[in-house]
Amino acid sequence: MLTKFEVLETIVRSGALLIARLDSADEAYRVAEAAIDGGIRAVEVPLTVPGALGVIERLADKYSDQGIVVGAGTVLDAEAAYASVSAGARLLVSPQLNPNMIAAGNRYQTVTASGAYTPTEVLNTLEAGADIVKLFPAELGGPAYVKTVLAPLPQAPIMPSGGVTPENVGAWFAAGVTAVGVGSFVTKAAQNDGDYGLVARAAQTFLDAIDNARQ
Repeated sequence: MLTKFEVLETIVRSGALLIARLDSADEAYRVAEAAIDGGIRAVEVPLTVPGALGVIERLADKYSDQGIVVGAGTVLDAEAAYASVSAGARLLVSPQLNPNMIAAGNRYQTVTASGAYTPTEVLNTLEAGADIVKLFPAELGGPAYVKTVLAPLPQAPIMPSGGVTPENVGAWFAAGVTAVGVGSFVTKAAQNDGDYGLVARAAQTFLDAIDNARQ
């Protein structure tokens, strides 16, 4: 099992968290598999996906000894946090601040990424003990907003979620983000014809864009 430090290191080093928000458990699992084949090192399965805990358990069983971070998303409270950790999640992600969720994650030494938008919410999230601040919804303010927030709060490890693409990922990292969440660009790549090789290639394209941005 990955330690908390190893989970954080993996997310920061790769710079990307795949958000596998799809309509079925099978689709979420197959997309996650393909994205991992394409180089993704961290995957979030939102609990809004039907059978999400089963998907998390399958992915954790297959990939946890390969250094892949398997996480749960839309974790709204402590009960959901405990269920996710029990299924094998090493990362808990929420769209909002719930101190009990963060406390449960810390209790079991699981990385938490908690949602915030305003400077007050960002600071409250850090004070509650979250490891990463999930900027949500990120597309409303864009990279310029992140740069503005980080001016007085440079210690905040911000991860935007929503609207991040290979075309704009450079601007996000230039603004100072720690990592980015990616969804549709990768997860919807096979939607038209069921070719999951396209998901792997989309993942590679996205990771290449991060590498270029960091250079």
